[in-house]
Amino acid sequence: MPTVRLAPDLEMYYRIDDYTDPWRTAETILLLHGNAENGGVWFGWAPQLARHFRLVRPDMRGFGKSTPMPRDLRWSTDMIVDDYLALMDKLGVERCHVVGAKLGGSYARRMAARCPERVLTLTLAGVPGPRRAMGPGYAARGEEISNKGVESWARRTIGGRLGSRFPPAGVEWWIRQMSQTAISTLVGFIASFNEMDISGDLPRIQCPTLVISTEGSALGSAAATRAWQQMIPNSRLLVLPGDSYHVAASDADRCALETLNFLRSAN
Repeated sequence: MPTVRLAPDLEMYYRIDDYTDPWRTAETILLLHGNAENGGVWFGWAPQLARHFRLVRPDMRGFGKSTPMPRDLRWSTDMIVDDYLALMDKLGVERCHVVGAKLGGSYARRMAARCPERVLTLTLAGVPGPRRAMGPGYAARGEEISNKGVESWARRTIGGRLGSRFPPAGVEWWIRQMSQTAISTLVGFIASFNEMDISGDLPRIQCPTLVISTEGSALGSAAATRAWQQMIPNSRLLVLPGDSYHVAASDADRCALETLNFLRSAN
């Protein structure tokens, strides 16, 4: 099982997909998943991208097959970015393309702003705006998860994530994936990330950036998304039809193709 010890409290699990020509050195794409997910959820992207790039799909600390985290962990955006940078160091990757979905896009933006010398391009698929102020109602989700479990919370909130067109069997698969998350990890994580503001990072992102969203995303209208996207100097916005906010899942094939075309044009 591909794991690497990154800290005394963290053994990180990761997947590598590489179907590039063995006689050439392929660039690496680091794919960062969102809350209550794992690196396996990029399955719809891998077939199109892995023929041209080496893919690294880690499970974020606490999630998937990486070490679960205690409820009282003091999470921070930079701690998570440091984990991913340490993984790239372990794998001998100096520079890479970074793709982030949902909250993974927040860490991707921070990484690009903090370490411009290490991020070649940035793709953000269905990510929240730079300011996150969820309020007391969102904090109550921790109590819900503690009392009813992760599956109950995932089932209650899955509709907005995947949208109205997603097949029922696929919805059940996603619920099962999310339900594998340790309660201790999720309760602590939610409590720590009710409030987040990375707006100061956006003007500092130097690499070419593609932002993908949907017309009916609950994360923000096309106009609201465009407002923060335009704060990133060398960026463009692609708005797809649909009402999911997890466009990386609901429109995986289209997102992967658009990302592949974007990376080719950026080189």
